[in-house]
Amino acid sequence: MEISNKKATYDYFIEETYEAGIVLKGTEIKSIRKGSANLKDSYAIIKKGEAYLLNMYIAPYEQGNRFNHDPRRTRKLLLHKKEINKISGQITTEGYTLVPIKLYFKGNKAKILLGIAKGKKTFDKREVIKKRDLEREARKEAKYSFR
Repeated sequence: MEISNKKATYDYFIEETYEAGIVLKGTEIKSIRKGSANLKDSYAIIKKGEAYLLNMYIAPYEQGNRFNHDPRRTRKLLLHKKEINKISGQITTEGYTLVPIKLYFKGNKAKILLGIAKGKKTFDKREVIKKRDLEREARKEAKYSFR
């Protein structure tokens, strides 16, 4: 099961990526395994030498009853101290932010791929759409040219 943040690659240029563990509760893991999570509006911060993921939505687990969690709670990320220092140095540069790209399982552990990203301007986004449309047209032409 892999949950990706398509909006991140559309809105940002991803400069560098890091793999981080994520601290979750039991009902959160069950919800993620079911595919009930969303990274769309989430972002990560570094506060007091620790990394946190904010605004990630994990739906409450139906059979969780009183053990259920708050769907948008702040979750701690597990990174090495050297990685945290390197990331904090990079995101203090103006225009850079730390965004989650995808959430996946590696063995039994939930991992999150974080990207150091710089925001795209509107004309950059239009260029991406234009390139995607041209590629789609080329694939369509290639498909029909073999007939």
